Amino acid sequence: MESADKSVEERIVESYRQDEDMMILVFAQWCVNHSIDPAELYRKAYPDQVENESLTRVLELTVPKEEAGDIPDQTLLGVLSLFGNDDLAMTVTEAIKQRDQVKSSPNE
Repeated sequence: MESADKSVEERIVESYRQDEDMMILVFAQWCVNHSIDPAELYRKAYPDQVENESLTRVLELTVPKEEAGDIPDQTLLGVLSLFGNDDLAMTVTEAIKQRDQVKSSPNE
């Protein structure tokens, strides 16, 4: 029975890791779509972390923004919230505000 319990636990952990990778991919692709460096934005949210290995790995799965589908801001914020990434969600919200300010400022 102990072996079966361990197998179930391993599947749960693997499933969570895959879901977390999907969340990171949504974040990274959103950044690419808006010409934002995902690693830099992540560092702003979590300055004490040296490097996020999952982000580095998942960045290889992003596609150029011309090939990517749109990821609405609220979708990204919802996914980040689902995983409890509140600091990253706040940093993304700041990036959205800055982007929107640039869009709405008159051309000089």
